[in-house]
Amino acid sequence: MFKKNKYIIIKKAISKDLALFVYNYFLIKRQVAKTLFETNYISPFETLMGNFGDNQIPKAYFQYADVAMDTLLLKVKPVIEQHTKLKLTPTYSYARIYEKGNMLRRHKDRFSCEISGTLNLGGDLWPIYISPNENVGIPDDKKGITISSNAKGIKVDLKPGDMLIYKGMELEHWREPFTGEDCCQVFLHYNNVKSKDSEINMFDKRAHLGLPGDFRNKI
Repeated sequence: MFKKNKYIIIKKAISKDLALFVYNYFLIKRQVAKTLFETNYISPFETLMGNFGDNQIPKAYFQYADVAMDTLLLKVKPVIEQHTKLKLTPTYSYARIYEKGNMLRRHKDRFSCEISGTLNLGGDLWPIYISPNENVGIPDDKKGITISSNAKGIKVDLKPGDMLIYKGMELEHWREPFTGEDCCQVFLHYNNVKSKDSEINMFDKRAHLGLPGDFRNKI
């Protein structure tokens, strides 16, 4: 099914209990980061605690390669390989806590997101939309994504522990404006081992998992 459709929904990719444990962990981490930044205990440029607002979602708390999230990246890899029939190399994780009014505009992703999963960890339910077609969009090199807005999407509802796997470079994906209070998702990214440059792109060109994005291309 994945080979034909280029996406697949995996129910209970992880247990609900584990999903909610990680969700609460990330809520606490957001609170800690906010306090540390507001009291000037650490600089808001300190990436190990995550930050608030990236190029796609203003103000929402996020973190590239949180250690717990990169651990999930490894944990679910066998599950994804089983459902996609592909052998994968891990690249990176990216977690966010979305807030009311946030939206994720239509886009495609960079090479490190060749095979991607979005895993619901907790909070209010918020569907993701995915286009079944390979639409040609407008590259945005600064953000590493391709943007377009001309495709009708398939609505996918995920409960805590559920995951959507899709070809992130080929299929547009997006979310409409969020009407809930918070929703925590983690994106888990991989390369197909058979893809060109997948070996040198291991861990998103970091020495190992868990390292911040500043460590890319320093191996």
